[in-house]
Amino acid sequence: MENAVIGISFGGKTLVAGKVKNGRIEKSISGKINNKAPEDEILSEVFKIINEVKDNEVAGIGIGVPSLVDVEKGIVYRVHNIPSWHEVHIKDILEDHFGVKVYVNNDANCFAIGETYFGKTAGYENSVGLIIGAGVGAGIIFRGHLYSGTNCGAGEFGEIPFRNHNFEYYLNDTYFEYKYGVAAHTFLSRARKKDKIALAIFENYGTNLGHLIKTILFAVDPEIIVIGGPLSKAFPYFEKSMWEVVNTFPYKHAAGKLKIVASEQDDIAVLGAAALYYDAQNHHLKK
Repeated sequence: MENAVIGISFGGKTLVAGKVKNGRIEKSISGKINNKAPEDEILSEVFKIINEVKDNEVAGIGIGVPSLVDVEKGIVYRVHNIPSWHEVHIKDILEDHFGVKVYVNNDANCFAIGETYFGKTAGYENSVGLIIGAGVGAGIIFRGHLYSGTNCGAGEFGEIPFRNHNFEYYLNDTYFEYKYGVAAHTFLSRARKKDKIALAIFENYGTNLGHLIKTILFAVDPEIIVIGGPLSKAFPYFEKSMWEVVNTFPYKHAAGKLKIVASEQDDIAVLGAAALYYDAQNHHLKK
């Protein structure tokens, strides 16, 4: 990982870019964007923020976007919270503008590959990066490389039906407000103070998460699952009930070998986007 790479985390209303070299962010910048602006105006903001961190050492750019992505062509579709970005050929646009290789993927896949190169799943061949927060998304690492699927749809476990809705309904942070009328971060603060109601709510949350992890085990059988996103901060409060469900998995040896950890890398969004470049250089799998 000697080449310097720019990693870009693209939120609906914010951009964060960092120059990554030798496993650390040497320079970073963040800024707000007018998400209601036309496509070209937002692209101008992307150019500007890249120029703030780009220098002659930079060999490539990786970008994580909350949207559907054509990974091969680098096209993003219907970007979350940006109405004008219905179909943007961002790979071609950035390569033409900056003259370096550009790799694009969704934010959950960036999280998974970022943890492989810079975080908790380093050294594991088969892993899953699971993000829980505003939504529920996951990225799959197979034989040490990111597996996006044919349509960048691999790892969309949150959409799988569960109880009366789907997993995302019960596991995203808005469920706390819908069900209990209180924000998830407020319950987390209360849990840290040993509030019994908050602890019971996170216990129930862990039960639901345990069922999702059993589904992941059936689907891809990873060695390790790393949990990220805002709700991962509550891991100590739902870990026990989560494992109680996971341990009911019918293949006991698989559940017994599985590791589940919480991410500890605060800059994983930028590092994960940069890791798209490194993974592409090291990728030898044939689809």
